[in-house]
Amino acid sequence: MPDNEAALSIASGSTEQPLLDQTIPANLAETVRRWPDRDALVESFTGRRWTWAEFATDVDRVARALLALGLTKGDRLGIWSPNSAEWTLTQYATARIGVIAVNINPAYRTHELSYALNQSGCVAVVASPAYKTSDYPAMIESVRQNVPSLRHVVITDDESWREFLAGADGVDAGEAERIAATLRPEDPINIQYTSGTTGHPKGATLSHRNILNNGYFTTERIGFTEQDKLVIAPPFYHCFGMVMGNLGCTSHGATMIIPSPSFDPAASLQAVHDERATALYGVPTMFIAELTLPNFADYDLSSLRTGIMAGSPCPVEVMKRVMTEMHMSEVSIAYGMTETSPVSTQTGGDDDVERRTATVGRVHPHVEIKIIDPASGEVVPRGEVGEFCTRGYSVMLGYWDEPEKTAEAVDADGWMHTGDLGMMRPDGYVTINGRIKDMVIRGGENIYPREIEEFLYTHPKIADVQVVGVPDEKYGEELCAFVQLRDGENELSAEDVAAFSEGKLARFKIPRYVLVVDEFPMTVTGKIRKVEMRADAAQQLGLA
Repeated sequence: MPDNEAALSIASGSTEQPLLDQTIPANLAETVRRWPDRDALVESFTGRRWTWAEFATDVDRVARALLALGLTKGDRLGIWSPNSAEWTLTQYATARIGVIAVNINPAYRTHELSYALNQSGCVAVVASPAYKTSDYPAMIESVRQNVPSLRHVVITDDESWREFLAGADGVDAGEAERIAATLRPEDPINIQYTSGTTGHPKGATLSHRNILNNGYFTTERIGFTEQDKLVIAPPFYHCFGMVMGNLGCTSHGATMIIPSPSFDPAASLQAVHDERATALYGVPTMFIAELTLPNFADYDLSSLRTGIMAGSPCPVEVMKRVMTEMHMSEVSIAYGMTETSPVSTQTGGDDDVERRTATVGRVHPHVEIKIIDPASGEVVPRGEVGEFCTRGYSVMLGYWDEPEKTAEAVDADGWMHTGDLGMMRPDGYVTINGRIKDMVIRGGENIYPREIEEFLYTHPKIADVQVVGVPDEKYGEELCAFVQLRDGENELSAEDVAAFSEGKLARFKIPRYVLVVDEFPMTVTGKIRKVEMRADAAQQLGLA
């Protein structure tokens, strides 16, 4: 390690194992050649299954059906659907012919749908018939006149999907393969809209090289081989599902298992039980929901060995229960963002328990990371908190059609400025201390809510907790803790929390307010919406 890396918060990942210099279809073809008869995809809730040979055949058919519609390389196609086999087939079919897949959040309403379709210039949409209370075909029709680029709508119900696939018969059998041979790893292949807290979402544009390598190296770190079977609970529209999940599997020959269209804790554990899965993915709230199922003990999870917990900070106590009660002794924590494909740091199977519970791991291969002073831009010494920045193959090509916003996020030297507060320990492992905008400044003291949340998780009545800053006339900001109580508990006051914290937390870190809630506002990927929580708290507490 260079001297400057030993003293400063900067680190470079290993380059010993080369990057995959392939496109997604080339990598998939390699997997199919090696393991044609092994299970590739299992859709638990319908019982449908594909071997790699069958999967490749169906991906090619969907690709030719898209060509029959007139789609060409560089066109954008929206995928608006909860998790399904059709989602996965479309993901690989678009990559096969160079069409850019635009991931559309299943929870979007018409205003958001219209914006995403327009901003990316989608010429086609593949959508499910419905999601919860949303009638997707009707919603698409209601915005269609406002999206001049949109020419084709494909619905994944049985009749419409069969009609769409029939179009493949009119396209030469080798056409998709000929197009795949012209693609380059650096070509854009995916647009993912990041859920901004203000203004419109931005379309992070990712290449074959970005997401293929990130899926590969993420699952390399948890020791994936063709013997693994992964239950993918996070949504495909997000990197966790389609990159760390699908591409992590296809690049190793591991089996993709879809337990349910949207997250269902019982369905996820049932899929592990039925398929003898070796790995399970989820955000912390998903694992909490699984662990608290009344019949948790009825599921045989003994086949599990690994998985990834990511998407938001992972409570230490929850992580420990996942490692013991769910048999995931090799579970990994990963950290990243959509704009970095997504993973930048990750713990490994050979890390001790402390590193796998207290940190988000160390720098990924072929990636650089640094922690800087947000004001000066200077790299801070190890052990100091600053903004986490990253550079390397994984940084997005840019925000779709928004060069100015791209330049605000990625500086002239190629560093992605994440907006996250991080700290690099002397051993090179990183902790994430929250968002810069989540940091609370109380009477001049910088307070990182994550530290207080970790402490309050140890309270015997608290199942989950989120801490936010709220306005205060005297100190500028005060702390408010939103808490979810354990089963059987129905009351917790600010005085109770203060008594529990006395002598353990500095007085200025003890929350002044405590609000008991049934659930936290969050995105579909399980990220807590603290902006919304701050506004709710200010309203409930009558604070200006």
